[in-house]
Amino acid sequence: MAAALTRSITVVCRQFQRFVTVSSYTQTQYATQALSKFHSCQRRQTYDSWWFRSSMNNRALHTTCVRKGLEEFFDLPENWGEQTVKSGAPWTAKQLRVKSNEDLHKLWYILLKEKNMLLTLEQEAKRQCVQMPSPERIKKVERSIQRLDTVVKEREDSLRLLQTGQEKARPGAWRRNVFGKNFWYRFREHPIPWHLNSRYKRRRFFEPSHVAPYTRLSLEKYLRTKMQKEKKEKRNQKKLAVIFPKKTAHA
Repeated sequence: MAAALTRSITVVCRQFQRFVTVSSYTQTQYATQALSKFHSCQRRQTYDSWWFRSSMNNRALHTTCVRKGLEEFFDLPENWGEQTVKSGAPWTAKQLRVKSNEDLHKLWYILLKEKNMLLTLEQEAKRQCVQMPSPERIKKVERSIQRLDTVVKEREDSLRLLQTGQEKARPGAWRRNVFGKNFWYRFREHPIPWHLNSRYKRRRFFEPSHVAPYTRLSLEKYLRTKMQKEKKEKRNQKKLAVIFPKKTAHA
């Protein structure tokens, strides 16, 4: 009797222990899953908020005032209807040489936007058959762009001379074709050597013997034309001296 009672108590204890273990394992697993979901959701919210802030507030290039859409192609509203618009002088090469490469890069896009805006304004003035306000601004922007391009090329040439010792960006040589004309041939890369390249061999970089007399005649024609232009210019100067004697004497 005592043995049967002990056995039944043991079975009950084992079932209770198994139930407690399963329930604790289920609660732990549920808590772990909930915690992982919370962390993933928090990371996603952080990423979304960071992406939203970076895409809306941060700008890689700050140039002029912020205007969006097609307003970038039009002048400021306070300049609408004005006959003259004040503008500064164009950028000089001396001023641009002091700037850094990053500043020149930004200035290039600023001038490009300004040129597009002025061209749009010019086209709109032509459509309405009215005078464009201060059309000299286009020339100023074009001069600034040209000088900026010159300064950038100067820096590239200087860097290339220091690194490679070559004056031109793409090396080459003066050669003469079959018609006796000199031209600048730019070297190019080929997958095979030149003495094995049949296509390169077909190009004739020499002057045939029967072309030499015509080359001389062509040179004589060029010199004769140049002399005629100089004589014509002198005759025009004499006629102007007769018509305007005081201005020529004062000059």
